[in-house]
Amino acid sequence: MTGYSRREIGKALGAGAVLAAGGAATTAASAAPLDLSFPQGFKWGCATAAYQIEGAAKEDGRGPTNWDIFSHTQGKTANGDTGDVACDSYHRYAEDTQLLKNLGVSTYRMSLAWSRIFPNGKGKPNQKGVDHYNKVIDDLLANGITPYVTMFHWDLPAALPGGWQNRDTSYAFADYAGYMAGQLSDRVKNFMTVNELRCFTDLGHAQGIHAPGLKLPPADVNQVRHHGVLAHGLAVQAIRAHGKGPLQVGIADNTSIFTPAIETDEHIAATRKAMREENAMFLTAIMEGKYLDSYLTEQGAAAPKVQAGDMAIISSPLDFVALNIYTPNYVRADPSAPKGYVILPHYAQSPRMASPWLYVGPEALYWGPRLATELWGPKALYISENGCSADDPIANGRIDDSDRVMYLRNYLTELHRATAEGYPLKGYFLWSLMDNFEWADGYTKRFGIHYVDFATQKRTPKLSAAWYKELIARNRVV
Repeated sequence: MTGYSRREIGKALGAGAVLAAGGAATTAASAAPLDLSFPQGFKWGCATAAYQIEGAAKEDGRGPTNWDIFSHTQGKTANGDTGDVACDSYHRYAEDTQLLKNLGVSTYRMSLAWSRIFPNGKGKPNQKGVDHYNKVIDDLLANGITPYVTMFHWDLPAALPGGWQNRDTSYAFADYAGYMAGQLSDRVKNFMTVNELRCFTDLGHAQGIHAPGLKLPPADVNQVRHHGVLAHGLAVQAIRAHGKGPLQVGIADNTSIFTPAIETDEHIAATRKAMREENAMFLTAIMEGKYLDSYLTEQGAAAPKVQAGDMAIISSPLDFVALNIYTPNYVRADPSAPKGYVILPHYAQSPRMASPWLYVGPEALYWGPRLATELWGPKALYISENGCSADDPIANGRIDDSDRVMYLRNYLTELHRATAEGYPLKGYFLWSLMDNFEWADGYTKRFGIHYVDFATQKRTPKLSAAWYKELIARNRVV
């Protein structure tokens, strides 16, 4: 016993005191709370993509894209949904800028629709498309918001023969990227080349669940992958060649993120190896300028055909690497396994959000930046996407998406851990500013912190928007 009477203990606890093991009492007010503040100048933003929000699919000279064709093909998207109207942001961009301004964000990651600029993918530029993006950029800047522009977020001009199976598409992309850098770089200083290589290559050409909906043999898939990383490298060079003034050029990649099942040296080393080898065809090739021998051996006769000079182009130096991080893959060391590690499966009972693939693992937002830094030493890192789908029920005009707040709070606590340990993180873009066309899931999955009534296009802030606004104002997890 401590020597305190039951009454005295109750009185002390009621006053907010905490009894130490030896009987000493420390008031709660004297205990220093964990400081979850982010570095001064850390950039907070939101992210969207052109095809997912713009609509206006046939206006002002825009050419058709692979996603227009795919979404209009019966059975390819949920409920036959298309991006024809989406959030109508093509017409409502000024309203959406005010959503950003109300949140207090300093940055906005947006993408350009390639086929608005070159309706056929190449040739003569469409001035109406250029004018539109000039207006969007000017409106953002007038409201104190810095644009980060992604050149390609999956919407490929349908007129390009062979699409990503054709090496010429990589060069057409570089021409477009260079042209738009020349048009915008007097005001835009931050560019990302492509978004999520693994999605527009593998999901579109191996699994067939995204545009163009193909299920190609491994050799053809690997060649598509190669054309994707080549397009990135060519675009880096073109943006630098045609841009005005000092620019920051990077990539937004959904690198497969690996997390040690147990944080011990053995499992961390295995996880680091997995991060490098499982991304061999994408970010590893970009950052190291080569395809790993292990990858080439594994692919055998299906390995990509690489022309002289390709790898030097692919590994063009970057000013930053941006990572799209949603869910981790857990790894344990296993010396008996062929690669020395085992990637653990996700289970039916594993926690996840509304999208079946979105398993919850906040540690990914720590281990992604850490392992990317340890492996490749990027000059700077951004989280270019992070967020989650939720069912978002409306009650009395409110959307109290506490599950999304839970997800974001836990993930950003892990991101804070990464910044506190000194990894070169400069900013975070929440996916997404608003509900939108969620690719093959159509309008059935909502990722936004603003609710969109797609019948009326009314935008309504969710609880998560209020939470994010408070976090930004305080620059710390709340």
